[in-house]
Order: sequence, then C-alpha cells, then structure tokens
Amino acid sequence: MFKVFKSLKARNGGSHSSLNANMVTMNADKAAIKRKPDPSTSSCSIQSANEEIPSLQQSYITDESPNLLLYKRMEKIIEKMQDETSGVPVRTVKSFMSKIPSVFTGSDLITWMVKNLDVEDQQEALHLAHLIAAHGYFFPIDDHMLTVRNDGTFYRFQTPYFWPSNCWEPENTDYAVYLCKRTMQNKTRLELADYEAENLARLQKMFSRKWEFIFMQAEAQSKVDKKRDKLERKVLDSQERAFWDVHRPMPGCVNTTEVDIKKACQMNKPSKGLKKLEIGPPKLSPSTSGLHPKVTVESLHKQITLLKTQLERRNIKVSKAAETFIAYFEQYIEYDPFFTPPEYTNPWVYDNTELWEPDKMANNISSRRVKRWAFSLQELLADPMGREHFERFLDKEFSGENLKFWEAVQELKALPQSQVQSKVREIWDYFLASDAKCPINVDSHSYEITKKNMETADNRWSFDNAAAHVYHLMKSDSYSRYLRSEMYKDFLNGSKKKTSVKGIRSIVSFSARKDNVI
Repeated sequence: MFKVFKSLKARNGGSHSSLNANMVTMNADKAAIKRKPDPSTSSCSIQSANEEIPSLQQSYITDESPNLLLYKRMEKIIEKMQDETSGVPVRTVKSFMSKIPSVFTGSDLITWMVKNLDVEDQQEALHLAHLIAAHGYFFPIDDHMLTVRNDGTFYRFQTPYFWPSNCWEPENTDYAVYLCKRTMQNKTRLELADYEAENLARLQKMFSRKWEFIFMQAEAQSKVDKKRDKLERKVLDSQERAFWDVHRPMPGCVNTTEVDIKKACQMNKPSKGLKKLEIGPPKLSPSTSGLHPKVTVESLHKQITLLKTQLERRNIKVSKAAETFIAYFEQYIEYDPFFTPPEYTNPWVYDNTELWEPDKMANNISSRRVKRWAFSLQELLADPMGREHFERFLDKEFSGENLKFWEAVQELKALPQSQVQSKVREIWDYFLASDAKCPINVDSHSYEITKKNMETADNRWSFDNAAAHVYHLMKSDSYSRYLRSEMYKDFLNGSKKKTSVKGIRSIVSFSARKDNVI
C-alpha cells in the first residue's frame, strides 16, 4: 500500500528541486500490471512478458484503450505548458508571512492556450482547460472543485507520478489512510471538508476491524511529512489532495474515472464461468500471436461437460412473487370460467337468462359463492348479497355505522360535481359532527385531518383518511369475527344444502354442449 518514490520534481520559481516523498499509493500489484512500461526497462519487460502471457495481454488491452490515447494527447499539451522558456509562467508568490510555491494564475493559463493552441477564442480555451483540469493535470490550490477560472486564481501542475495514464485504481483502504493522515496534521488548509468527514466516518465503520492498522500507517506517513521542507510539504499535500479529488470527487462534480458499464463488461470479462469459454480454436491477437497454448482434446471435453451442466441447470429462480401468483391462481381456479363451468351460463351464448334475474340469484346462493366471501373483505363487499349479510352482522355487533360511512364515502366519489358539496356536508353532519345521529369511531389524527379538509376545501376526497381508518378497522376486527361467527357458518352450510336443481341442470347442459362442440 505504501511506495517510496524519490526525485519528484516540482517547479519553484523556474528551478527544479528534488523532493523525497513517502505517500499513500494504490495497490502495487495492480498498478504494476496496468502502469505504462518504462523505456529503460523495455528489454526486461519483453522477457518477462514471454514468461507471463496474462500480464502481456493486460498491458496490451491498457495500451490500446481509447482513454490512454486521450491521456497521451493531454500530456503533450501539459509538457508544452511546463516548458521553462515558452510554457505557462510558474512562480512562487509571496503573501503575508508565507510563500505559495510553484503556482500560476488562470488568466496566464488561458492566455497561453489562446496563443499556442488551435483555439478560436477564450471561451473555447476555457472549456478545454476545464476538461484537462477534470482529469487532474492541473488543479486549484484552495478548492476541491477541479475547474478553471479566467482570473487571478492560483493553480498548480500535477506531478507525472499521479497522472491518469498510470492507470491508478485506488482502493478504499488507501483513501482511509489519506483521510486519517489529514486529521493528524494540525493545519487549516488540511482540514477535512464535510463530504470527506462523512466518507471518513463511513470508512471507519467499514474497516472497523483493521482500523488500527490504517491508523498506524497514517501516523507513520504524518511523521515523515513533518521532516520535509515546508514548501515541499505544501506542494506534495496539494498534489495528493488533487489526486483524490479526481478519484473521489466531491458531490456534484464530474467523475472522469468512471467507465461506461457496457465498455467495462466488454473489456473486463470475468475469467470464471462460461463467458471465458471459447469453442473451437482461439483467435490470435496481434500482440500475442503464437503465445496461446494448444487446444487439446481434454480441454474440449471439459468445455463440452461444462456446457452440458449449464444446460441441465435451472436458470429461472422461483421468487416470492411467482409463489404468490401460483397461490392466487390456485385460489381462484374454481371461479375461472376457462377451467370451471360458471354457475350461470352466459346469456349471450346460451338461451339462459338467469344471470339477468337478480331475484332468482338472491334466492339461490351457491356454496361456491359464499366461500368466496372468505377470500378477502373486498370480495365480500363486491357481492351485493355478501355486503347485505355483513351489514346485518355489523348491526348485531353495534358497529353498522362503519360500513354505512364507508359506503357513503364511496358513493361521494362517483357523484356529479354539482352534488358533491351538499353530500360532503351531509356526511359530516350524520357521522362526524359533535351532534351526529350516527357517530363513528375514528382516531384523533384522522379526525383532525378530515376537519382541516372541511375548513379548507370540502371536495370529494375530504373523508379519505377517515374512510381508510374505518376500512382498516373492519378488515382487522369485524371481518375476522364475521368469518368465525356462527352466522356465516350457518349461512355457508345452508347454501350447500340449497343447491338449486336449475343450477345443476345449467351446469350439466353446459358440459353436454361443451362435449358436442369438442
């Protein structure tokens, strides 16, 4: 997690100074694979690539990525900007009792870009500067927002060690060490921002088991930082802060390190599972031609076995939603005319008009119809006979006013607008007023909301809260007692005995006609 790097050059008034640093870096193994190879060690890297094919393939993917081509073009511009003779003027600014090393102003930067780059005006130069700053190649020294202003704001160049072309993949542990180190340094410029303090608290909770190790690392780095020169420490602290502003940006800023999910899936396919399988001879890439192992019969047999196993495995997982649908279908299959003959045939298809004769339907109530009342309160109230029977039960329980109030509210929602206001006042006077003829039992919260609705705007939705409360009371209390009551059980048993002969004949005739059609 640590890596000591030396000879970090920083421009200080036109001169270079060698800066020794012991800073938080990313996972060395990941960075070594993805970082650009050093030209001085190219021969060694070629030799090691012949021994380790995966490393060569990873390096090839990284070198040919579109992002790296973009980084190289931006770095060429940065190198021109840092030229000592024709670049952006970098200087050390003296302020009250302190010095600000290696900075340049935003106006100097925009002026240089208009003069040396192929841009039409200052607006285009400012837009290009925004894009380069968002990738962290230069940054404001006193702000976490990586933007550029065309004024006297001070900016500083990022060290090449932290350039995005090195393919850093910082981990949360590295970020935790950096934030913890910032809390140890008693400097106003190093105080944590609000979002950084929240991130530190979140990381401390995430890494609670190894926080002592992280704290020790941060403490060791803080001690090393104190031994540096004051100006060197200022430069290194700001560069490290800018690095994390790129990889852990503040809320609302653009994260340039994010990769499109489709591109990420194409570039970084997992090495396990069927996604890595290749049927037939492998395709050779330009950089690894001749380096692939030979395809053997055993490897092909393994691929075939794995594919067969994948085909036999069930890919569809039965979730709770599917189980709920199955339970609903099994409950209502008896009432589905596609699977069970209906109690009354369709008069548009057959010469049987019993469905249009409610008096006969009321006298001949089948047990199947009564059993449906036990499915839910909604099913009970949807049946006129079930509602009437439930109303008689509530009158015995001295709570019939609840159903009357609920029905009145439902009727109110279907009235014409011209009758709404009078109906609202009628419902209030009959059920909720202090001298109501049929008062209902509602909680104080619902009563206050309803009273407020009456005072502000008496519309068709004024009683919704009170009606919802009353419906919940009937569903949780009255309905369950109704299903356990002898009144419902006797009615259910009586309907079983009173199966009408006409109902049986209609079902038989329906079945016979169905057989003839088949």
